[in-house]
Amino acid sequence: MDIGLRSKNVLIVGGSKGIGEGIVMGFAKENCKIVNIARSEDLLKEVGKKALEIGVESYQCEVADIMECDTKKFASDLIEKYGVFDVVVHNVGGSLVSRDHLAGIEDWIYALRFNVLASIDMNSILLPPMIERGCGRVIHISSISAQMLRGNPLYASAKAFLNAYVTTVGRKLAPTGVLMCSVMPGAVAFEGSYWDKYVKEGHPRVEDFLRHHQAVNRFGSPEEIANVVVFMASDKSSFMQAANIPVDGANM
Repeated sequence: MDIGLRSKNVLIVGGSKGIGEGIVMGFAKENCKIVNIARSEDLLKEVGKKALEIGVESYQCEVADIMECDTKKFASDLIEKYGVFDVVVHNVGGSLVSRDHLAGIEDWIYALRFNVLASIDMNSILLPPMIERGCGRVIHISSISAQMLRGNPLYASAKAFLNAYVTTVGRKLAPTGVLMCSVMPGAVAFEGSYWDKYVKEGHPRVEDFLRHHQAVNRFGSPEEIANVVVFMASDKSSFMQAANIPVDGANM
């Protein structure tokens, strides 16, 4: 099914592995023009080779760590180099932050910047030209932790902040023609992921987790998350404004 994404200018922040790589492949199959941002040049090049084999219209990459760079200037430089983006996907952050529920403000600020604030800073530059043009898609990768509110308090709270941002800002954007929404993945297994080593070892923790928390009794795949992201990027998602969509195998 042609969903009208051919030749769209797509920026993916964090597309070097796992869910991010799956998202790159999803847009590559739609013959988009992709700009991929990540910290590892080697991984970016590997993903690029795969994307070109699939049939991506063009693939460019930029090596950057958004936790270290001036995110506003970086976003401005991207627009100057590649033009206004039709689609922006923020696949940034993660649970590799302090798990101490009594952590001080420094740890909480880091978790927020890692999972939310760096993307918001980029959006302050990326969104205005989309609004001026009257169309565009901004998609954030959140987490089902934002809805379930369990596990790592800092991570879950940061993703809940992200969901609130998507809902409130998405509503403000609704009259402009720019759609903002998020995907909330559940437990996804891929090479190098948190669950990967446990699956390979046949660890009893896997069976216990699936039985108690996954109604579908399996882990998700990066491709399954990417399928939803690609749909969100199309005009067929036009009534999903400000939505935070769970893709979690009926997490319990």
